[in-house]
Amino acid sequence: MTGLNGRPTAAELVAAVAEFLEGDVRANTTGSVNFHALVAANVLRTVERELLDDTAAEPLAALERLGYPDERALAAAIRAGDLDDRGDEVVGGLRALVRHRLAIAHPGYDAPEGGTR
Repeated sequence: MTGLNGRPTAAELVAAVAEFLEGDVRANTTGSVNFHALVAANVLRTVERELLDDTAAEPLAALERLGYPDERALAAAIRAGDLDDRGDEVVGGLRALVRHRLAIAHPGYDAPEGGTR
């Protein structure tokens, strides 16, 4: 799907800049510039994954099951002790939230050792 703005999509633009940083910039620089190009490319790859994410409904459903509109409200309820009697349910919801966040930030984090997801 190309969205309302057509092509290139935001994800495609982000990917193109990341590829430029990973290729041309890193191949032609050294030291701190090379390192910062790597960091910038990694940030752009994370943004690309967020833009392409089709699993955002999963953590939202976990929040909804717990009865909170967002993570901030859930965290406040946990701090206040409002969910102390729903331990297993809260842990399950938190696992879903963290699993999703890690899938975006670090794909393959939960793959079997030596494999990829």
